[in-house]
Amino acid sequence: ITQLRVGQRLELECQTDRDSGAFWVHQDKSGTLHFIVFISSLSKTTFKGNQRTSTRFEASKDNRFYRLVVKSFTQQDEGNYFCLMNINQMLYFSPGQPAFFPVTTTVAPTTTRPTTQHDITTKDPLLETLDPETHTEKELNFFCDVVIWVPLAGTCLLLLIALAITIVLCQRTRRRRCRCRR
Repeated sequence: ITQLRVGQRLELECQTDRDSGAFWVHQDKSGTLHFIVFISSLSKTTFKGNQRTSTRFEASKDNRFYRLVVKSFTQQDEGNYFCLMNINQMLYFSPGQPAFFPVTTTVAPTTTRPTTQHDITTKDPLLETLDPETHTEKELNFFCDVVIWVPLAGTCLLLLIALAITIVLCQRTRRRRCRCRR
């Protein structure tokens, strides 16, 4: 779509060479990443909030094509859309698919008075703007850390609980055997 309009349906597609499921993530205009949906290799969708459906999005899988549809495009939907896959504990991101409304520009009025020393500003070395690429990279690294470490921590916690339960049950069994022999 070359010219997006409010309320228009936007369809995005991601082709993969693996069949291991895919995530769709939205990066808004401020650079913040938002999880939209996970589409499993069996075409099962899980939207934000662990929901099976969404009022704003549709998602589907056809062979190795993972599709995302923004049902009615609004200003909050502007940004870049990424498809990503987790294969052997490595995250693979698609190139961002930009989706923005056309920019309308207005020409500012010009002044013809001469510039004075009062009009000239100097750069304050204490005020630095964030490099968008570095800022985005840090956010993606944080997202990658969450995707990798949260499931790993959860798995470790489950194993620890299973070990504790096993120890308690073994101790009870041993106590019962000891009572029976007396």
